[in-house]
Amino acid sequence: MASERENIVRTNLLLILACIAASLWAWQQEPLFAERNLIFTLGNLENGRPWTLITALFIHANVLHLFGNMVFLFVFGSTLEKTVGASKLLGIFFVGGFTSFILGPVFLPHGTGMLGASAAIFALAAGVMLVNPLKFSWLFLAPQGLIAVIYFIYNVVVVYEKSRVPGYDPQVAYVAHVIGFLTGIPFGIALSGHWKRNLFITLLLLGIYLALVTSAVRSILN
Repeated sequence: MASERENIVRTNLLLILACIAASLWAWQQEPLFAERNLIFTLGNLENGRPWTLITALFIHANVLHLFGNMVFLFVFGSTLEKTVGASKLLGIFFVGGFTSFILGPVFLPHGTGMLGASAAIFALAAGVMLVNPLKFSWLFLAPQGLIAVIYFIYNVVVVYEKSRVPGYDPQVAYVAHVIGFLTGIPFGIALSGHWKRNLFITLLLLGIYLALVTSAVRSILN
């Protein structure tokens, strides 16, 4: 029984280790080499470098980028692997990442490079929201469905605000996060026999959360 439990989250842990190892290696390379061979751009795809769709998923810009993504991958990936299995975890991860890389540049300045597992992790978060939203995260001290929907809404708001104000933050492709999350929703629907109930639970949790935050803010201001 103990060995079965260890195997349950092995694939997600391997994804985490792969991201760490790939990022550490990439940081030792020349910037021009990384730009041409590791980071995804439409130019690289058009110039016969399709492998950048995969390499860009695993390498990260810096330690903070890597650490933040690995925390969320640990939380959502572990839950999804325990719930639906390793093969489905990998399917959602890669499809979410590939879709965001291919569609993301349409909404970003020409030639923008994309890297990191963020969008793939957003796809996992959407899956968790519809499959197991009440799974409690002791790391975030909240149900994972609530964490997923709050972070999704935050990114939607940022994308909307950036569309109104000139300028672009090249460090974070927020629109890719939104694409990743939306890509994960059909997977969550397909994998959950109770996705409507789970979506309702998530929205109910969000309503309770917003009510508590609003009440707390009013108490402070008064």
